[in-house]
Amino acid sequence: MKIVNTIRFAAAALILVSVAACDPKKNNPVQNWPWPGDNGQQQNPDPEEWSDVSASFEGLPEHIQLLKSPKILQGREAIAYAAVVDLNQATFQVWGINAPDLNGCKEPFQTPSEVYSAKNEPAIVINGGYFYYDSGKYYSSSLEVSNGKLLSPNINYASEDWKTIYAPTRGAFLEHSDGSYEVCWTFFQDANNHWIYQNPAENSYSAAPLRTPSATFPETGKKFEAVNGIGGGPVLLKNGEIRNTAQAELFDGASGIMVDESHPRTAIGKTADGKLVLFVCEGRNMTEGVAGFTTLEVANILKDLGCTDALNLDGGGSTMMLVCGHEVIKPSDGKQRAVASCVYIR
Repeated sequence: MKIVNTIRFAAAALILVSVAACDPKKNNPVQNWPWPGDNGQQQNPDPEEWSDVSASFEGLPEHIQLLKSPKILQGREAIAYAAVVDLNQATFQVWGINAPDLNGCKEPFQTPSEVYSAKNEPAIVINGGYFYYDSGKYYSSSLEVSNGKLLSPNINYASEDWKTIYAPTRGAFLEHSDGSYEVCWTFFQDANNHWIYQNPAENSYSAAPLRTPSATFPETGKKFEAVNGIGGGPVLLKNGEIRNTAQAELFDGASGIMVDESHPRTAIGKTADGKLVLFVCEGRNMTEGVAGFTTLEVANILKDLGCTDALNLDGGGSTMMLVCGHEVIKPSDGKQRAVASCVYIR
């Protein structure tokens, strides 16, 4: 198990974008940063319903529906979007830095817009998993699988004081070779010991570390296999139930994910009828009064949108969705953050 003395979790980018023909209409209420006048935010006439704003983007494929949240969501002011993708007509794809052994690489992070351009302008873009930079090298802390190639596993260690080291199982959203999709927990020890679990190891910073996950712990594992995949955490929904396994995945405390505070968030989920849902919400008062959400609130939102399974991705300054190359929320850094991974859909 690799152990380092310092780690800084940041945000990775999950990207879903459309073809070059996908251009915003001139009267599109969603504009590029900086946002003019009323901050570009048109609120829905019905304060309790999501509205379909797909028509605001000429050329957005019919198999992608873009929903904008009501003004009030989970009892507070909100600016949030959900891209709903028919998986019978599209697949989710991943870009990420190539660091398959957890030892980092020299390949730099990229902004969602840079990935959008490099991948021939897909249709929707959201950011992906966690990452950090240390001593001249770029690290992904989250799983990345692209076209059957493992670019990065989920990080296999965590600590609050770098004296007591834990081996957490962490969440992932996977597309398998048989065409099925799942949200699960994974653990990587080496290329021959990479496992998928249906439940996490129940670690806690308030208790001694559990033993290292294996083929038989925390339960019988399945050998890792995926065509495409993105990691993050915590798992929000599994088989229709809210899980929000932040403590077990060791995303509380020193991780910096701030699961119980209101922040910009990014998440990915799936519905029972074969739809992929990509979610982002603005936060940190980039628009006055819009603070963002906790991970539990995001779990509730995605369940209300019909998701049975969902995974939280990196948030905060990394949170971003591009629709036809245009930002739909204001990034809390004031500009797009360069990230280690992205998911994109055409």
